[in-house]
Amino acid sequence: AASAPKPLPSSGPKSLREMPHPLATSSSEEMGPALTPSPDLLLPRSIADKDLSLPNGTPVDTSSPASSSSLLNRLQLDDDLDVETRDLFVTVDDPKKHVCTMETYITYRVTTKTTRAEFDLPEYSVRRRYQDFDWLRNKLEESQPTHLIPPLPEKFVVKGVVDRFSEEFVETRRKALDKFLKRITDHPVLSFNEHFNVFLTAKDLNAYKKQGMALLSKVGESVKYVTGGYKLRSRPLEFAAIGDYLDTFSLKLGTIDRIAQRIIKEQLEYLVELREYGPVYSTWGGLEVELSEPLEGVSACIGNCCTALEELSEDMTEEFLPVLREYILYAESMKNVLKKRDQVQAEYEAKLEAVALKKEDRPKVPTDVEKCQDRVECFNADLKADMERWQNNKRQDFRHLLMGMADKNIQYYEKVCVT
Repeated sequence: AASAPKPLPSSGPKSLREMPHPLATSSSEEMGPALTPSPDLLLPRSIADKDLSLPNGTPVDTSSPASSSSLLNRLQLDDDLDVETRDLFVTVDDPKKHVCTMETYITYRVTTKTTRAEFDLPEYSVRRRYQDFDWLRNKLEESQPTHLIPPLPEKFVVKGVVDRFSEEFVETRRKALDKFLKRITDHPVLSFNEHFNVFLTAKDLNAYKKQGMALLSKVGESVKYVTGGYKLRSRPLEFAAIGDYLDTFSLKLGTIDRIAQRIIKEQLEYLVELREYGPVYSTWGGLEVELSEPLEGVSACIGNCCTALEELSEDMTEEFLPVLREYILYAESMKNVLKKRDQVQAEYEAKLEAVALKKEDRPKVPTDVEKCQDRVECFNADLKADMERWQNNKRQDFRHLLMGMADKNIQYYEKVCVT
């Protein structure tokens, strides 16, 4: 018999270096030797062919603000990080149902173990409900707009599940929330976020929730209100490739998700019929003494098939579908970060155009242009680093997922085959 499949990891520390990056499949003839955008992609056509300089005579680099090595170094991801070197561990378990006069809800225990100096204690245990996780994710998006924030499981009941307080649904959500926090814990920047620290340690989170938008970072504000109606001329080639990949990935994964759900629905309908079919042979065997033994054998065989099919359907529902849905939501999150990056680049383009058209003898040095360029560079570095991490996690997750489902199908057919 095949060995039992390994459980799905949240995000493993090691990358599958033997697997090529999806964005590296294009030939050098199509994309060129490097994904370096042309200057014309950054500047409006009206000024793209001009040698720009600031009003004080300082030349302006019109090429795409590439990510500096220093920015990449500060976010360099250590894919070979051993478990022994990690200093922050978070788990979500022990769901409990709370019945109040106004509402009924589920809370989960969030346990943290750490050696980081940012934490006052080495271990914490708090209880959080879904809306607390949602608060954390919103705060991360506000304070870290240049980074990819892992998705949460959808708030509403997933298709095919009626009771959101059922044991199966609560366990599926617990696994998703656990994975959500582990994604953040493994991130070299998000794991140090002050809101994440509060979420893990504060006994009463309501006091922090009342602060509302007070803790919104300046970077977040600038990203939210930057464009002023100016539209981005064109994305640099590498980010255009990322956008195209995400569109295709979402489309294909959405198709797989729909087909998988249809297969599970048909399996469950077949299972209902099969459960009614088996007892008929057992009843028949009670009436036919000479045929009782073979008829009972057929009934037992059908019962065995019911058990095997039920296990396979549960594995598909609890293990396969959640991963598909998570990565569909992950792709949407990455698209949102890409749009924010485009907004900052659009602001940079608009400022460059304004500087080029400005005619003054001795104006002040436009430091806002330099700051805007820095924001673009930060976005580029953070987005590319997070994209690489996301690809590594995706390869590992899907490798374990598909190998596990293959094992489950092998086990299913071994159980239903009669020699």
